[in-house]
Amino acid sequence: MFDYRYHALSLAAVLLALAVGVLLGVAIGDSNLVSSAKNGIVATLRGDLHSSERDNARLQSELDHQAGVARALYAVAVSGLLTGHDVGLVFLGGPGARVESEVRQALAPTGAALSLVASVREPLDLAALASDARGTRYARLGDASPSSAALVDALGQRVGTELTSGGPLIAHLGPAVFGSLAGSIGHLDGVILVRDDPPAAPAADAQAVNSFASGLSAGLRNLGLPVVGVELTTTDPSQVPWYKAQGLSSVDDVDTLAGRAALALTLTGVPGTFGTKSTASALLPPTMRPAP
Repeated sequence: MFDYRYHALSLAAVLLALAVGVLLGVAIGDSNLVSSAKNGIVATLRGDLHSSERDNARLQSELDHQAGVARALYAVAVSGLLTGHDVGLVFLGGPGARVESEVRQALAPTGAALSLVASVREPLDLAALASDARGTRYARLGDASPSSAALVDALGQRVGTELTSGGPLIAHLGPAVFGSLAGSIGHLDGVILVRDDPPAAPAADAQAVNSFASGLSAGLRNLGLPVVGVELTTTDPSQVPWYKAQGLSSVDDVDTLAGRAALALTLTGVPGTFGTKSTASALLPPTMRPAP
């Protein structure tokens, strides 16, 4: 007698075996296919990588060449621009080797001499200054009175004036005012000023630091000399707002070729606020050399 259940089970078994065989075949075939595709992708990526490396090397070579040309053009553009000029570099606070190095590179082709490098002590030792200034009005610097800030400002102005033209007071008080000083105090044709935010200090010390710095910049500016505040592109917070408040020109990117060019030009008397930060009015002055 024909058994339909047996026939159905046999047919199901055959179909199952067929399905398994198909799946195994597909799996084996896909494995070879995936392996082949993988090898193809890897080869393509390696080719793209090598091509990118060649392009990068070529572009870097071009950039290096352009940088060399820019340096050469800078030297030509400012050559002799400040011949015979004596320039001072004054740090309000500790000296900065990086800024000094950039300034020296900026001045090298101009013919100017960096005749003075000095750093003002912060905070000021008002008691020591008062003691050294006996016999002058600055002997009252140690007094805790409302007039002390004005007296510190006045001292800053006097120091700024004598720093560029010479005088008896700065020769006497110099060690108490400056943490370091190299070069000659006296005749200067221009001054580069570098300021950092003063470190946290008691209110009286902070007020003295700010009053002296403002007075010093005023004393320098009142002589009619070019006075330029400078900083690096990485200086944070920027000191350009302070320089502007003091009525000084400024360069906020002295570590770049454009910044060096701007510094050289401002030292000839071209005023402005130059650089790459939002506070700058232009990258460079409108002319590479001042009008005769």
